[in-house]
Amino acid sequence: MAVVEKVEAEVGGRRRLRLSNPATLEPIGEIEVHDASDVRASIERARKVQPAWAELAFEERGRFLERAVRVIIERQDEIVDVIVSETGKPRMEALSAELISSCDALQFYAKRAKGLLRDRSIPLHLMRTKKLRLVCKPVGVVGIITPWNFPFALTINPTAQALMAGNAVVLKPSEVTPFSALLLDEIFAAVGLPEGVFTVVTGDGETGAALVDAGVDKISFTGSVRTGRRVAEACGRNLTPCTLELGGKDPMVVCADADLDRAARGAVFGAFSNSGQVCTSTERVYVVDEVAEAFTAKCVELTSELRQGSSGEFDVGAIIWPGQIDIIESHVRDAVEKGARVLTGGRRNPNERGYFWEPTVLVDVDHDMAIMRDETFGPVLPIMRVTDENEALRLANETGYGLNANVWTKDKHRGFELARSIESGSVVVNDCMITYGVTESPFGGVKQSGIGRVNGEMGLKGYCNVQSIVIDRMGAKSEPLWYPYSNDKLGRMKKMMRFLWGTSLGRFLS
Repeated sequence: MAVVEKVEAEVGGRRRLRLSNPATLEPIGEIEVHDASDVRASIERARKVQPAWAELAFEERGRFLERAVRVIIERQDEIVDVIVSETGKPRMEALSAELISSCDALQFYAKRAKGLLRDRSIPLHLMRTKKLRLVCKPVGVVGIITPWNFPFALTINPTAQALMAGNAVVLKPSEVTPFSALLLDEIFAAVGLPEGVFTVVTGDGETGAALVDAGVDKISFTGSVRTGRRVAEACGRNLTPCTLELGGKDPMVVCADADLDRAARGAVFGAFSNSGQVCTSTERVYVVDEVAEAFTAKCVELTSELRQGSSGEFDVGAIIWPGQIDIIESHVRDAVEKGARVLTGGRRNPNERGYFWEPTVLVDVDHDMAIMRDETFGPVLPIMRVTDENEALRLANETGYGLNANVWTKDKHRGFELARSIESGSVVVNDCMITYGVTESPFGGVKQSGIGRVNGEMGLKGYCNVQSIVIDRMGAKSEPLWYPYSNDKLGRMKKMMRFLWGTSLGRFLS
């Protein structure tokens, strides 16, 4: 049985999707596929209620989010059960990466959105007789499309930002993991969020395409580069603003002076957390030759201690989407055929019923192999020896991706300098993957890894139109640039230019 199976409903001929647990292959439920007319109706309802929602004070909007936090805490075991059934991840990861980060996001934006989006006065350097105010206004109705790897957290985080900015939200979750988003719909209903302010439309790619084309005021998409490119093309045709948080091939640079025990633990966690299904997973390691043997040995030892399973206590869970395990297998097979060696793992787990790939450590890899070029999105740690940090930087930047990276060295200043030399939207020094979880930090990619930023002040303002208001302060009867034009006025303008930009005093004053 596949994780998602298409079935026909008996009533009305609507398509339905039957879902199963990727770890156990047991059925977990069905969802209805919403079509273009359903999506348009949801957007129309959202558009009707959004102005009243935007009129509420920040404190009033924030109270709904804070009440949602309390419901999540009360229902945490139930929510974890749903997440685990959809994804096959360990309960520890469901709680820490999904619920804790969700509560933090809801509380953070509920408390801080007012300050981050307050009207601002900007002093003017030249037109001193004017006053500039910047006003953040909601864009209107936001369409949010979320992925399957973190179905609860990546539903709540953009939704919290969009709602606190005063927008209504129509959200389309992955067809692989829709029940986490439907839980959020229940939670918002339980706290009394006005009907239509947040709506979930379920379905597959057809539903997502309908949302992109239905005339929303912004699209926030998290997912693959291939789908993100299609979303961007559709948004371009419609002139719809979009934020795209896409894939990565995140490098790890291990310097000669690194704390190898910490670096090895960071490598194993960064590669195998959520079974490697994280956009900020460590997907390739460049370790300086003089410490490569010791570092690799530590990684192999730590990997051999990991427990993989679907029940009880375990560290590494299932592959959520069946098609992903085929990609993982092809990458490992290509590497081995081209000379790579498997030190541990390297196969589907034969002891599990569902979709499991054993945590894998590879060595003798190079950039001729897909495992070092293309996003694997699975529990594989390829380790490549380099002569020095400069070679590591060159290879780290030799990619079409640029989402996240990590650098390991005892010299924090050197670590910062190496980090800023990596072509990626974010970098971590002596840690891994935490950039998305640092709520204050803007997160996003360069190159093929995305457009725009989420999180923090920059991400929150991405759900706003920033309006510039210039106010005259003096109230004079006329302005120097107004009619009538005259030679005398022209001469004064020339003198002003010579003073402002032709003299040192003028340049200082301007």
